[in-house]
Amino acid sequence: MSKKQPPKTPEQWWSTSIIDMKPGSIRIRGYAIEELIGRIGFAEMVYLMTRGELPQPDAARLLEAALVAAVDHGPQAPSIAAARMAMTCGVGINNAMACAINMLGDVHGGAGEQCVALFNAIAARLEGDATERHIADAVDAELRALADQPISYVPGFGHRFHPVDPRAPRLLALVDEAAAKGTVRGRFAAIGRALEDALAARKGRRIPMNIDGATAVVYAELGFAPALCRGLFVLSRSVGALAHAWEEMQSGQRNKGPIPRHLLWNYTGPPERSLPEERR
Repeated sequence: MSKKQPPKTPEQWWSTSIIDMKPGSIRIRGYAIEELIGRIGFAEMVYLMTRGELPQPDAARLLEAALVAAVDHGPQAPSIAAARMAMTCGVGINNAMACAINMLGDVHGGAGEQCVALFNAIAARLEGDATERHIADAVDAELRALADQPISYVPGFGHRFHPVDPRAPRLLALVDEAAAKGTVRGRFAAIGRALEDALAARKGRRIPMNIDGATAVVYAELGFAPALCRGLFVLSRSVGALAHAWEEMQSGQRNKGPIPRHLLWNYTGPPERSLPEERR
């Protein structure tokens, strides 16, 4: 097998289909930037950049709705708390936002990506037949497969604070409207609802879809790959990090830690002791 030949010229070092830029000209996916400015929205630009084509207007509105829904969930969220604490340490607002973004991992921030992957796995079992019965069977098969894995929850369902996450029903209603117009197929909305029903049957109580599950429905309906969906969540939550960092900057507080100064943490180490005499 022959080795790949190295670039022969400096300009061949990078290749991209995203942007073509030269003096006096900037083109995004072939479109002149001056033609896009003022004519497409930010969600459309996100779609164009990540998918290569402009979305249909109704698809863009659905994407924007998902991005709006996930911007913030308060300073109890570790990422937002980190942004606020970083701001009181004298860093720049970009550093505070980076602190928040870097905390969005598999546990805090990754459920949307995991949920899209789960929806895709269920869809792959349908083999083109998406009747209600076939979807229920595919969901059941996937849940049985998940039972053999070391996980304790299904991503995208249930919430620590909300009996019913107020964001999810609204997003699902928008997906239903888009499906009625033919903008999306509605298959992943059906999968999400069937999964919610299956979990209720297994647990004996409803475990409603949360924001991660609802945005996963939107992103799956729009055809985004799972890894991109975490990036979309990061993009959305960055707005919250920005707002909270800016607000904290106005407070004038310095070195604000995770607990108030008049409280101390719970110490669980050894009792008081002295260094042995021979070590003094």
